[in-house]
Amino acid sequence: MLAVPVPAAADPADDAARAVRRAEALLETAGAHARAAASSLARATAALPAAQQRVATARGVVIATRVEADTARRQADTARAGHQRVADEYTAAAGQVDAARERVEEIARASYMGSTFNRLNLLAEATGPQDLMDRLGLVEHLMHQEQGEVRTLTTARRTARIAQDRAGAAKRTAEAAEATAAERLRAAQSAQAAALRAQQEVNELVLARRAALRAAETQRAGVLAQYRAAVRAENRVRAAMRGWENRSGVGSRYSGGRLLMPVHGWKSSDYGNRYDPYYRVWQLHAGADFAAGSGSPIRAAASGRVIQAGWNGGYGRYTCINHGRMNGHGFTTCYAHQSKIYVSVGEYVRRGEIIGRVGSTGASTGAHLHFETRFGGAPRNPLVYLPGCLC
Repeated sequence: MLAVPVPAAADPADDAARAVRRAEALLETAGAHARAAASSLARATAALPAAQQRVATARGVVIATRVEADTARRQADTARAGHQRVADEYTAAAGQVDAARERVEEIARASYMGSTFNRLNLLAEATGPQDLMDRLGLVEHLMHQEQGEVRTLTTARRTARIAQDRAGAAKRTAEAAEATAAERLRAAQSAQAAALRAQQEVNELVLARRAALRAAETQRAGVLAQYRAAVRAENRVRAAMRGWENRSGVGSRYSGGRLLMPVHGWKSSDYGNRYDPYYRVWQLHAGADFAAGSGSPIRAAASGRVIQAGWNGGYGRYTCINHGRMNGHGFTTCYAHQSKIYVSVGEYVRRGEIIGRVGSTGASTGAHLHFETRFGGAPRNPLVYLPGCLC
């Protein structure tokens, strides 16, 4: 008996490409203009959310970089003001150095001009002990004053050097802060430009979607007619299989196990009922599609007898093989859109035998194999019966 279903391999294409393929699969029976309109609409619709997300992200980046730029500008202003304060302190300290230097220079000039001898003469001219003591006190006071002026100069120089170092450090800090502010401003301007480009992309997608929707609307009547024709064709396939089973019987019980992969390719479309949002109709995609190069060999998925082989409307070149009975119904596999058919009705084929070649005949949008599994003519999901690896 058939094994438990295994999930199919993942489609490697991106979301937009998958949306386009879904639209094309829905419109297999529609005309080229309708397929093109639906594909354009699907592509724009699928791309729009990501583009809108990029706009939101870009706007967030703009806000963040503007905040960073404003913060950096304030920090630069604060650093520049701090530098100015320290520079003012250095200027004041430098002024004190100049004043102290002038006083020390005056002392030096006075000493050079004989101030020391004048002090000795002042002592020599004392008229008595008390007068000598007074004159000694005056001389000592003058000496202390001179030493104090020298200390004042030394202190002023030290203070000025410290202030100069602080001013240099504050200047470097201010320059670094201003460079950071300029960088943040450039980043904000770049983010703004990116946001504008992202918004333009959204605008273009919206316009493209509107144009595609208008184009799809013009195809509505023809598409609905083609859908109704596809439904009638599906009913004919089911009726033909039931008729064959009634005439020939369903044969022996199927015991072949899991089916052989009929073609080497990748799954491009799933089985199932689909709602077409553009033309607002439901359609059963009665099989799974496997993209493969045109002319690739198609092999019988299991041994059985050919019950259909020839042209079948939207299916193009179409082959069906009955494999026996399962749960009271005839179990059949079908292969559509072939470029060539190598078997004939009534012929018995074995599992793995080449029965045709991949093509794009009938209502097809590209080279692929449309593969079906049917029970009593009614289609079932073929992925349930194929290898889980689809290999």
